[in-house]
Amino acid sequence: MTTQADHNAGKGTIDADEVRSFSAVADQWWDQNGPFKPLHRLNPVRVGYLRDRMAAHFDHHAASERPLEGLRVADVGCGGGLVTEPLARLGASMTGLDASSQAIDVARRHAENSGLTISYQNRPVEDLAHEQPQFDALVAMEIIEHVADREGFVAACCRCVRPGGLLLFSTLNRTPKSFALAIVGAEYLLQWVPRGTHTWSKFVRPSELARDLRRNNVVVNDVSGLVLDISTNHWSLGRDVDVNYILSAPKSA
Repeated sequence: MTTQADHNAGKGTIDADEVRSFSAVADQWWDQNGPFKPLHRLNPVRVGYLRDRMAAHFDHHAASERPLEGLRVADVGCGGGLVTEPLARLGASMTGLDASSQAIDVARRHAENSGLTISYQNRPVEDLAHEQPQFDALVAMEIIEHVADREGFVAACCRCVRPGGLLLFSTLNRTPKSFALAIVGAEYLLQWVPRGTHTWSKFVRPSELARDLRRNNVVVNDVSGLVLDISTNHWSLGRDVDVNYILSAPKSA
């Protein structure tokens, strides 16, 4: 099924080629041994970081069963819902956005089968931003390196968050090390992800993302590396941001 958001691909922040690539494998989002296997492995670390940063920012107890209770959170570039669903289970009222109608269909079915109530929407974030929503927090995991207009994407994300809210991004740094590991290693040598999944020139340095956020009254307060131990295939948080990193940034009240 093709919807208006798909027809609009290539306009605004959406990259039509990226949408087509991810739509082609959308039915495999929840296959832990499929093309999204690296994200399944990374997910516990990502979700743990998001939980802890949001709980700290909003003065909730991170160790409670539902530490995000009462928070309205948007997951932009949600894909099949790998991050959206865990955050919903932690108590957040979740809205998931993606430009791929196929991914949204998969996400909706999986949420229904899991007994979760999540608002999934097949449209770009700038469309949502025009409605001036007031989310408490917005997460954008591994999506900014796939958009057509990075600055426009960041600005739209910031407009979706209320004053005093929180934005959280994760992406790939543009360094020689990330080219060697994320492109040559992960795509060509180890074949962890399909070839062509990433374009190195679209990787984003933390300083660039921080600058884009500052222009929208949002200031980064933490940058942590997402570090893979190749010998154990285990992800953890660390100081090395040369390849993958995750950050949090409060919006001025």
